[in-house]
Amino acid sequence: MRLLLRFASFIALAAAVLAGTVDSIQSVAASEPVLTPLAEGIGLLGPDALNWVQSLQRTDAGPAIWLTVLHWIFMQPAFAVMLVVALVLWMAGYRKKPAAGRFAA
Repeated sequence: MRLLLRFASFIALAAAVLAGTVDSIQSVAASEPVLTPLAEGIGLLGPDALNWVQSLQRTDAGPAIWLTVLHWIFMQPAFAVMLVVALVLWMAGYRKKPAAGRFAA
């Protein structure tokens, strides 16, 4: 399970680096900061992904607090959200080494 969590963390980190690279290239080209929101980044993956994002933002998808939080997350920069996801997955798959060492009783 730890292997899967670490692999998912690596994939999320790679996506964050890719999104950050695209944002930095666009920022240099526009001579002003450009940050791509997560919803727009997911929408670039194709029409199925865009339909998925829109279905989550419908009014009958859940309680109002869920919709508010979900809308807030989708408006954040894609690289930042993916970095947080990568960190959470890495922390979930992390195993702390014993303090006494390898040969402790």
